[in-house]
Amino acid sequence: AAARLAAEQEVENLSGLSPNPEKDIFVVRENRTTCLMAEFAAKFIVPYDVWASNYVDLITEQADIPLSRGAEMKGKCGTNESELELSWLDQAYTLKLSFVKEGHNTSRGPEASWRLSRIQFTYDTSERTYFKDAVSPGKHTASSHRLSALVTPAGRSYECQAQQTISLVSSDHQKSVQLLLSEVRLQPFDIPADFVFSEEHKCPVDQREQLEETLPLILGLILGLVIVITLGIYHVHLKLTASQVQIPRDRSQYKHMG
Repeated sequence: AAARLAAEQEVENLSGLSPNPEKDIFVVRENRTTCLMAEFAAKFIVPYDVWASNYVDLITEQADIPLSRGAEMKGKCGTNESELELSWLDQAYTLKLSFVKEGHNTSRGPEASWRLSRIQFTYDTSERTYFKDAVSPGKHTASSHRLSALVTPAGRSYECQAQQTISLVSSDHQKSVQLLLSEVRLQPFDIPADFVFSEEHKCPVDQREQLEETLPLILGLILGLVIVITLGIYHVHLKLTASQVQIPRDRSQYKHMG
């Protein structure tokens, strides 16, 4: 059964297709159909302890660990649960993203959405590319707790160009590890066709930035329309005034009437 599953499932790292060297692209296919697609740039900020110059005190350094373009990947798709697992630098670093799709009742009736439900990042402080002279080097795991991120209506993809920061708690003395995500386009369920995202659902930050960009244009159009209407009303008023009989203001001019 496991061999049959492996034969039916394909995983592809298409990061080389991105013009941005910091952006990665991953695809999971089952039964020759795309079931999960993910594009994003990711970096981890990991605090770790080193000895001070007196070799008595500990000080905290910071490792900035980008997601490597050559990452190995695994993935699985399901009706209501999907998963993407990436590892790089000889398994020194592993990132696992878990997604769930669930229904809920609203005033408009039952609706469904999906979300990023769990993040698990495993790192090895004995790896010397990013960790220098770490005290008590070894493997640690940083995880999210009760995560509900990237919430998206079912049947749509999630898109967010802005940088987002997600905090993870590490097994290394409960240190806080930061995951920085940007240029995200992601869909773990209900992909309509091979390598094709559904209509995007933009994150609130992107929606706000888009509004800030379009608001001056909208206000300019409204102002222009108000000016045109005002000039039109003024022109009509002048024509009506000119066509009316002018009543003399000097009462002596009324003597001939009567």
